[in-house]
Amino acid sequence: MARLAEAFPLRVFPDAVGLGTDGRGNLLPYGDHLFNAFGPVNDLVGKGQPRVAELSGWVNAQCARDRLAPDGFGAQIWAAADRGDITHEQAPLVVRSLLSAGVDTTVHGLATVLYAFAVNPDQWRRLRRNPALTRTAFDEAVRWQSPVQTFFRTAVGDREIAGTVVPDGRKILMFLGAANRDPRRWDEPDAFDLSRDPSGHVGFGMGIHQCAGQHVARLESEALLTALARRVRRIELAGAPVRHHNNRLRAWKTLPVRVS
Repeated sequence: MARLAEAFPLRVFPDAVGLGTDGRGNLLPYGDHLFNAFGPVNDLVGKGQPRVAELSGWVNAQCARDRLAPDGFGAQIWAAADRGDITHEQAPLVVRSLLSAGVDTTVHGLATVLYAFAVNPDQWRRLRRNPALTRTAFDEAVRWQSPVQTFFRTAVGDREIAGTVVPDGRKILMFLGAANRDPRRWDEPDAFDLSRDPSGHVGFGMGIHQCAGQHVARLESEALLTALARRVRRIELAGAPVRHHNNRLRAWKTLPVRVS
């Protein structure tokens, strides 16, 4: 986790947004607490509480226009405010949304795809024979493990879902991981299989609520898997992986692997 799944996004994604190099390590504990804070209020939330003010203050400071490189996503968001596409008050909030949800999710998505190949060596051989499957592999891994397991939405107006009326303003908890393994939608849903088309998964949301950074995550995974496929014949577990507990994420604490 520390040497690859965390190190790669912590270098690539802040570069893309336009962050400086100092303090990037704050993004992981900040994101971890943010996803915990969606609830329930438990020991995981309490564990991150002492650093909330420090971490939030650092992240908020990075969203200011003068802290961002002129060629990154952050500068483009501020330019959108200049054009009137969004307000100048919204610009730092949009930058913050990228920093809040763009690192931890990708870290655990990359770990998931590496784990998938470690326990499915036949699929790794298939990818090496056909490197064009790198995008499919990441989406299938996200479907299979769903790094973001649940999310809330709010009903706008009374809505009927499967014969039940959800009243206006009521919160709805969506189980993305369950939807991504729904046997009514997926054949052999518990299998990691590069022969399927996983594009209908909801691991990145759907419709107007789609993840804004999903294309960056896919690019990171494509770069990583393409490089590994050229050099690595086999990926296998070198020990028992340990899960990292989070109220919202299906995450990893350790993922020891051996490559040949």
